[in-house]
Amino acid sequence: MTTSTDILIEACRQNDPKAQLELYKQYAKAMYNTALRMLQQQDKAEDATQEAFIKAFQKLDEFRGESSFGSWLKRIVINEALMIIRQEKRILSLEESFIDQIDDNEQEKYDFQEDEIKVLLHALSLLPEKLRVILNLSLIEGFDNEEICEILHISDGNCRTTLSRAKKSLRETIEKLKNERKYI
Repeated sequence: MTTSTDILIEACRQNDPKAQLELYKQYAKAMYNTALRMLQQQDKAEDATQEAFIKAFQKLDEFRGESSFGSWLKRIVINEALMIIRQEKRILSLEESFIDQIDDNEQEKYDFQEDEIKVLLHALSLLPEKLRVILNLSLIEGFDNEEICEILHISDGNCRTTLSRAKKSLRETIEKLKNERKYI
């Protein structure tokens, strides 16, 4: 069964700029969000997304349809983000801290679940790069251990150990944030 995405992919293989633009429009936001969760800086996420699309269009003949186009493209985005992280060799922080924006006097205005998400995202941003990346891949992107091993080029044992340490560190960071903030 041929889908509209399959038709667009075929047109992109023929270097049809309108098809490329349409495919870009369909996937750009989701791919940008993936890159942003990993890089935590808008400009770097935009760069990773653009580079990923360029590579995807250049390597479209390598797409065999064994997985969805979105999954294939997401792997390219993740690899681009990892390359940026490796190049910088430093921890990237969130553009702004949601936690610090909340005034103690306004705490009633915020939904409890929304605060928990903000704390989680803030805690995640405070983790060392290696731990933050593996948690993003596992918890947010939904990759299983085998896929994470392949993406990060690590062994299964290393993946499990790092993921366990990352979860422990995240729990500790969340507890520390809760203890520091009376409204949480």
